[in-house]
Amino acid sequence: MMGNPNPNPNPEEERSLQEELSGPILLGDRVIKLAHEAESSKTECSELANKVHLLCDSLRSVVRVVSATQSLNERPIRRIVWEVSKNLERTLAHVRKCKKHGGVLRQVFSITTTADFRKVWNLLESSNGDMSWLLSIFDSKGTNLSLPPIASNDPILAWVWTYTYTLQLGQLKDRAEAATNLGSLARDNDRNKFIIMEEGGVLPLLKLLKEAASPDAQVAAANALVNIATNQNRVVRFIVESVGVPTIVQVLGDSPMRVRVSVANLVSTMAEQDTVAREEFVRVNVTRPLVSLLSMDTVLADPMAGRASIHSLVLNLSSAGEVNSDGGSRGGHQHHRRERERDVESPELRNDIKVCCAKALWKLSEGCLSSCRKITETKGLLCLAKIIESESGELRFNCLMVVMEIASVAESNADLRRAAFKPTAPAAKAVLDQLLRVVREESDPALKIPAIKSIGALARNFSGKVPQVLGPLVAQLGNRDVDVASEAAIALVKFVCLDNYNCVDHSKAILELDGIPKLMSLLQINDRQQVHGLKLLCYLALNVGNSKVLEQERALSTLEKLACPVLAQHPDLKELYAKAIHHLTLYQPGAQLHKQPFGL
Repeated sequence: MMGNPNPNPNPEEERSLQEELSGPILLGDRVIKLAHEAESSKTECSELANKVHLLCDSLRSVVRVVSATQSLNERPIRRIVWEVSKNLERTLAHVRKCKKHGGVLRQVFSITTTADFRKVWNLLESSNGDMSWLLSIFDSKGTNLSLPPIASNDPILAWVWTYTYTLQLGQLKDRAEAATNLGSLARDNDRNKFIIMEEGGVLPLLKLLKEAASPDAQVAAANALVNIATNQNRVVRFIVESVGVPTIVQVLGDSPMRVRVSVANLVSTMAEQDTVAREEFVRVNVTRPLVSLLSMDTVLADPMAGRASIHSLVLNLSSAGEVNSDGGSRGGHQHHRRERERDVESPELRNDIKVCCAKALWKLSEGCLSSCRKITETKGLLCLAKIIESESGELRFNCLMVVMEIASVAESNADLRRAAFKPTAPAAKAVLDQLLRVVREESDPALKIPAIKSIGALARNFSGKVPQVLGPLVAQLGNRDVDVASEAAIALVKFVCLDNYNCVDHSKAILELDGIPKLMSLLQINDRQQVHGLKLLCYLALNVGNSKVLEQERALSTLEKLACPVLAQHPDLKELYAKAIHHLTLYQPGAQLHKQPFGL
């Protein structure tokens, strides 16, 4: 890549573009004046002066374009002007040697050769080529795909510049095509994504996304932003800092359905990579349009009010008018217009938007308390429960992942856990029923595992006698899929660990549900996840160590047998192991009391 990519790394101290352009113009005038005053190589200096004169004319033309055009991408202009200035300085130094100097020795050292002139001539040729290319881009509204000399070793740079200027200067159709082309470049590799951001391509895409004149252009802009932002945290943060999030949320709430699919994908992409982006999306209330779109075909029976649409419940949470990201009201007519648009959309497109919105909610919820609160406050759990019950495929999976992430956050936040998953609340009960049904009935581990994780995360919410909850988890200890069985063990640990107030009651229930034989079978599998089953056995030994079942299933000898290989990899379990084995020896006849088990 040529030259200095960032002549002034501190944008707050960066000179205006007009000031940046005035420097080389004044420098060029000095070169012309000195060239006309040359005492030697007059012909060559005169030719250089003509070249510089053309260059100054081009610079002045760019000044006129810049003065007449608002929000023009300055990055290519600054990079080209910086290179022009550098070449003019070399030309000035060369022309100075052709002035009359005193002293024979000084004249000898000032002699300029034909090769020197050729080098300076070529530099000016390159600068004139760059300036001609820039002016041609302005004249053609960005449709000229020629290659300037400055980017001869990096054509991607010229393409990015061209497409960016098309986004700013071109007709709507050309702008949509430029957005598509930028997206294709971004899809090729991460370097291209970074170049697009650095060279000013993101802001014009956001502007195109905001314009409602062409849904095709909006889709192209959204898809391009998705490609640029994928695996690029810096791009995501740049969009956030450029106040792009309110624009994205507004388009998600106001646009045709096919546009919303692309925008929801953009929300997912950004939320997945950056916690700041998640918080900003929540701040401007992206949750509301996402839940609204997700619930648009969902209906639940309500004994108090007949059959009520969850979608209407979501919309009625606020005033009748649509709430803007800035807090303003859009009025009800836009809502009715969108409802009419939804009626004519194909079932496939309606499913696509729900899949994308569910995924966006999933990514927004990962470790984000504010997002989880928003979802539960907008009756989102009711909607998720109904979709898990009635839908299939990717939509169902995404909704399960949303529930899993909310439950995971609630596990470490008692206020959210009590508010969102209160056992007697209709939404919490509906979600739990569906989670348990998935654990009992589904065969796909991809569905079982998030459901099991969700139940385990909520372990502290359940009272001591919940065989209807523990039963499906205990049954999964015998699942042929080791990942599912291990996940069940992890969830059950959360029920019986000493931090759980009802750990003894839960442990008794696991025994009554014939959980010990299944657990002992799981422990026979030599697998890296074996440790989870051993932790469960340790807690059961501490809570119900006097059980005959533990004695019959040879729990003590199993712990002794597996202690060394497991503790070698998990030394943090030494204390738990020692307590469990010591506790079992108190109740089993003939067992030797271990004072220092396994040299611990």
